[in-house]
Amino acid sequence: QVQLVESGGGLVQPGGSLRLSCAASGSISSINTMGWYRQAPGEQRELVARITHGDITNYADSAKGRFTISRDGAKNTVYLQMNSLKPEDTAVYYCNVVGTRRFFGSFDKWGQGTKVTVSS
Repeated sequence: QVQLVESGGGLVQPGGSLRLSCAASGSISSINTMGWYRQAPGEQRELVARITHGDITNYADSAKGRFTISRDGAKNTVYLQMNSLKPEDTAVYYCNVVGTRRFFGSFDKWGQGTKVTVSS
């Protein structure tokens, strides 16, 4: 089993910052990609940012220049630093981790979600 634990969401004023964390644990052999997605009410889930094992990153256009994704390979943890937050960033943010497990093949795991609300 692979478990993901997310943290860091909350209420922040426009222009403020938040840092999300997602730690993966369990019988993990390797991780290919770690990413953050978000889903606003009534909207589809969308990619925010993703980082590969080789530290190649890609961002949604809405995140470029404001958000930074990073990872700690030793801790199997991915971070999303969000700056200059806007009300339209309000959503539930989900961590996604893709990798392989010891003895049991590949996995594609989603976190439980952490709510980010940007409001004055």
